[in-house]
Amino acid sequence: MNREEILRAQEKSLAHLRSVYREDAETVIADARYGFISGLLTEAMRKPAIERRTISDLIDKVLINRWLGIPIFLALLYGVFQFTFTVSVPLMDWIDEGFGWFADQATTISPEWLGSFIGDGIFGGLGSVLVFVPPIFLLFLALAFLEDCGYLARAAFVMDRLMHRIGLHGRSFIPMMLGFGCNVPAIMATRTIENPKDRLTTILINPFMSCGARLPIYILFAGAFFTAHQGLVVFSMYAMGIILAIIMGLVFRKTLLRGPSGHFVMELPPYRLPTITGLVVHMWERGKVFLVRAGTIIFAAVVLIWLLDYTGALEPIGRAIAPIFSPAGFGQWQAAVALVFGLLAKEVVIGTFGTLFTGAEELGGLGDVIGFDLGWTALIAFAFMAMTLIYVPCMAVIGTIRRETNSWKWTVFVIGYTLVLGWIVATLIYQIGSLFT
Repeated sequence: MNREEILRAQEKSLAHLRSVYREDAETVIADARYGFISGLLTEAMRKPAIERRTISDLIDKVLINRWLGIPIFLALLYGVFQFTFTVSVPLMDWIDEGFGWFADQATTISPEWLGSFIGDGIFGGLGSVLVFVPPIFLLFLALAFLEDCGYLARAAFVMDRLMHRIGLHGRSFIPMMLGFGCNVPAIMATRTIENPKDRLTTILINPFMSCGARLPIYILFAGAFFTAHQGLVVFSMYAMGIILAIIMGLVFRKTLLRGPSGHFVMELPPYRLPTITGLVVHMWERGKVFLVRAGTIIFAAVVLIWLLDYTGALEPIGRAIAPIFSPAGFGQWQAAVALVFGLLAKEVVIGTFGTLFTGAEELGGLGDVIGFDLGWTALIAFAFMAMTLIYVPCMAVIGTIRRETNSWKWTVFVIGYTLVLGWIVATLIYQIGSLFT
């Protein structure tokens, strides 16, 4: 990179900081340095009772309290999902109706195969994914607000004690939080962890963080089978991922990756009221990844799925795999095919169902069609959601794990153990739940 390119990159970074924070770069960097100092002092000393406390200190006394910190974090996370559902439902309905209308019009196109491709393949498959653009962008907007106001850094500080109990520290929780957006940059963020065993453990458990690609799956089935408790059910998936990450982290640190954990000094940035520009920029930077994937990977996968289904090749593939999932309740070939193609990108699970099932408008939605045609119950839907949460991460994440660990051994290990664990958890949910239904 020559001098001119470096200067252009510098000016681009400075402009980005000014647009997001509405302050010059020197002020932003100074705030970060003082935040680091504040975090160091919080870790190493106690302030005397006679010292005058600032508003920030009073807020921190509640938000990072050792007893209240985690409940507040969970309550805020639950509030994020309730906000996402409440605001996005009308927008989702409007988009769904639009794609449904275009799909109906496409059925009149000749020849028949072209009408089927446009109606079932493009508008049915791709449209079933794009309908979830509003909740995904709203989720990223809410997370951007928590990040820009200074809370997410404190969430990592709060989780430091809990992470220490499993042999890690709060710095490992930062990539886990980033995993709520996408596991790829989250795994790359583990480069900041100095201890090699801490870093590897964090990489191994990061796929349990529910990325934005899994959110459409949760919303689809929560809306169809848990109408009165959609937010709670989606929250339970995110909570399940965090709990499994903690459990598996403890297992790895006690067996495969024994050793002391590193030290953690957390930067506590000052509380600030986020700017609208900053929130929109952060929302767009994360949300556009979903749109790019929808226009490339998901579109290509939907076309392939339609072609295999139209030629009759898809069902035999699904029927050969389906018996594996029968103990978990979803032993239908359509579910098996959706899980297989979900390895490309988790959004493709919805795209597969959207391509295979038509008539969603007549029965109220894609989730209702799946429930009607496959005979699914709420218990089966919940077990399926758990499977999509846990089993093998998408190919982009697998590639990132291979690159960051520089080891095929650990990459194959992630594929194997997440697949087995996903099957076990989904089966336990269905089998134990069946005893009470």
